[in-house]
Amino acid sequence: MTASSKEEAKAIANQLIEERLAACINILPVQSIYRWNGSICDDEEWQLIIKTDLTQFTSLQERAIALHSYDVPELIAIPVVQGYAPYLHWMIQEIQHQFPKG
Repeated sequence: MTASSKEEAKAIANQLIEERLAACINILPVQSIYRWNGSICDDEEWQLIIKTDLTQFTSLQERAIALHSYDVPELIAIPVVQGYAPYLHWMIQEIQHQFPKG
């Protein structure tokens, strides 16, 4: 997902993490060139790389749309083909509200 400002990106990220719809979100500056309403746009934006489980996508999408300033925010799911098992386990625990006992 992209956002128009760092502040908006951080606000969305904090809310999605707070609501446990995502385990981790990276925010990066990006340059986006795209066509919108018949014009070519060249904008600086902030890219949110949202780590979640596919089972959370619908809820995450609904919440992100409600929080976002864009009419049509970019929301796409990219599959994880493989990953470091302890990281993936941590991610699922964060999303599903499960914590190790100890």
